[in-house]
Amino acid sequence: MKNKKVIKIIKLNLKGGLANPSPPIGPSLGTAGINIMEFCKLYNQKTLNKMGKLIPVVIKVNEDRSFKIKIKTPPTSYLLLDALNIEKGSNASKKNKIGVISITRIKELAIQKIKDMNCFKIDSAIKMIIGTAKTLGIEIK
Repeated sequence: MKNKKVIKIIKLNLKGGLANPSPPIGPSLGTAGINIMEFCKLYNQKTLNKMGKLIPVVIKVNEDRSFKIKIKTPPTSYLLLDALNIEKGSNASKKNKIGVISITRIKELAIQKIKDMNCFKIDSAIKMIIGTAKTLGIEIK
């Protein structure tokens, strides 16, 4: 079996279980020439247990217009805000704090996120998540 040549990689952030052919999906995938409805069905099936959450997906389009998708973990900022039930971060993160998160909760998020992060050690992942939390205006206790 011959390996197919990847001609395009598309990255999208979509709501889990709610993909449909409207923008941004339709235009992004239409220009690549892949079957939009087939993608939507596959994505929705794989993300059904994460309904409504922001789930990134990487789509590798082959030269024969077939494709493979890889579901990623939600962005760190999304996970932090979701853990605190807050919609958006602070506009002045050093002055206005929007919430408090425990170091144990950060460790749980690091364990969840490490496979998609740019590090290999859990301590490094924790430090990266703490940095994101501080940027959002979240205190760590």
